[in-house]
Amino acid sequence: MKRFAVIGIGKFGFHAAKALYEDGNEVVAIDSDKVRVQAIDPYSTEAIVLNATDKDALKALGLENMDEVIVSTGTKIGISILICLYLQEIGIKQILAKALDEDHEKILKRVGATEIIHPERDMALRVSRGLSRPNMLDFIPLAENFDLVQVGPPREFIGKSLKELNLRAKYNVHIIAIKELVPENFLLVPPASFVIKDSDILVMLGKSQDIKNIKALK
Repeated sequence: MKRFAVIGIGKFGFHAAKALYEDGNEVVAIDSDKVRVQAIDPYSTEAIVLNATDKDALKALGLENMDEVIVSTGTKIGISILICLYLQEIGIKQILAKALDEDHEKILKRVGATEIIHPERDMALRVSRGLSRPNMLDFIPLAENFDLVQVGPPREFIGKSLKELNLRAKYNVHIIAIKELVPENFLLVPPASFVIKDSDILVMLGKSQDIKNIKALK
């Protein structure tokens, strides 16, 4: 189980918090709007009414213990920038922020955001590529309770070959591809002799619970 905080419970923030919570994670949902906080309360570990631009109040929440903090404050560009700056100063290591455009993204990165998303653009790309390339890996239709995911390798996987790990027997999952980041390379159906590096991304297929078990490894 991981711990997440979601700041800004608009449409994106609501669904992000709800999905994380339903996936078995601890989720703290934060918004200055009481109605939004009440709406997300059943789908979060804790729902808090708070103005996240109040640095002292934000610091008092103890968010430095979170695995990641998601900042989703709608069209209020200045507010998201200020919140990311405060989160960085508090000591948050992983900050995912929603950007409205390329300039907004650049500023968010400069004030501490470690990952940026553009929901509308990203979804448009996924839908368009799914229509034009129906056999693309990301769009394989899966049966209920099965997931196709990209995950970073747990510490105990690093330096071991796929043969040594024997993931199919031990965890009932399949590594169908590996994204190598250093150097950049995409390896479809990697050989058993492939040795996993900490910079690799594993494209994994399996039952939802089995994949959760992998993600739970440190």
